[in-house]
Amino acid sequence: MKICLLTIGKTTTPYLKEGIEEYISRISRMIQFEMRNLPDVKTSKKLTPELQKISEGEMILSQFQGGDHVVLLDERGKEFTSRQFSEFIERQTMAVSKNLYFVVGGPYGFSQGVYDRANSMMSLSKMTFPHEMVRMFFVEQLYRACAISRNLPYHHD
Repeated sequence: MKICLLTIGKTTTPYLKEGIEEYISRISRMIQFEMRNLPDVKTSKKLTPELQKISEGEMILSQFQGGDHVVLLDERGKEFTSRQFSEFIERQTMAVSKNLYFVVGGPYGFSQGVYDRANSMMSLSKMTFPHEMVRMFFVEQLYRACAISRNLPYHHD
């Protein structure tokens, strides 16, 4: 099983890009992991936020196969402590037959089709963050979860 962070758009802020690459390097020594960036949908006056969500949703949905487990990173999702997230990852690696996807939507969120396909939702915080920061926070927490499950001296309660 592979874990994939699926995002819309690229990370362009240099210090976030560097941090994300560092944590991906650390994660990849422990589990199969990929961060896949889908292209931004170009906005125009004719493209309403709803149409943008639908267009992004079609790209997102095209990435999944049957048996994939899809978790949306959404402000209305379940919140975890770092230990609970580590336990969640461990449970999913045993239960999921294909891949485990964590998905960061575009600037307007997810289309209804993406919500319908999702198996669950999780929230990194009740606060709103720029999507580039969400990527950084997520890969750090995934690394932390892996470190916790391997009893590495990274996480301190």
